[in-house]
Amino acid sequence: MKFLPQRALIESFGNGGFRFAGMSHVGSLMVLPSGMRAWQPLDIEALRPDDFEPLIDERDGIDFLLLGTGARMARPPKPVLDHLATQGVRLDYMSTSSAIHTYNIVLGEGRRVGAALLAVAAAHG
Repeated sequence: MKFLPQRALIESFGNGGFRFAGMSHVGSLMVLPSGMRAWQPLDIEALRPDDFEPLIDERDGIDFLLLGTGARMARPPKPVLDHLATQGVRLDYMSTSSAIHTYNIVLGEGRRVGAALLAVAAAHG
């Protein structure tokens, strides 16, 4: 999956990918108002400010971004934090598991949420 032009609940994740809308995606995932798309970063240490350009283009359509940092919560690199702050993006970072659970809840409430989710290896439901 390269792009799904809608947001959907994430049904499960692990084994390096995600399941949603009856589909399977291997790799990291970015969810924006325009839809769900493949996202290149593989781990928190590799994140760069330009990884968030699709988000910056749609920042007016979200109230906050959930960043799933992988199997464990980890602080994003300072250049990423600084870039998102200067672009006016409110960021909440947490493990990918916590980010998915939070995303599903706030999406179900109809709130304007975005998500950038690093894939994790272990299977979760």
